[in-house]
Amino acid sequence: MTGPRTEAAARELRGAGLRVTAVRVALLETVRAGDHLDVEAIASGVRERVGHVSLQAVYEALRALTAARLVRRIEPAGSPARFEGRVGDNHHHVVCRSCGAVADVDCAVGDAPCLTASEDHGFSIHEAEVIYWGLCPACSTSGST
Repeated sequence: MTGPRTEAAARELRGAGLRVTAVRVALLETVRAGDHLDVEAIASGVRERVGHVSLQAVYEALRALTAARLVRRIEPAGSPARFEGRVGDNHHHVVCRSCGAVADVDCAVGDAPCLTASEDHGFSIHEAEVIYWGLCPACSTSGST
């Protein structure tokens, strides 16, 4: 567990007040190297980096890193939770209805939370989450629905 990326991940964990463990470092590196990964894909990536790790340990590390805002959890309807390393900019997502591919979409207008609610009901709104649904280029050309 060495190298510039590993050291940077360890610094980020410490900076967020988290204990630095091999699993957390490997998880952070896996999520950042991936593209909206589900828990199974993350667990596989962590195992490639550090060897055996339980799925429960991956869930616990994801929970800690999400709470510390080092990774972001998204939950498109009908799909398992996905995780990404792009945090802090309140971007949105587009999801393919056919294959489930997910891509980032920058905010359409303005500063975070990007959208102004027509009624805030007294809430102090910090974030807006938008998911666009459609077909990815591969599914569009294959005639999938």
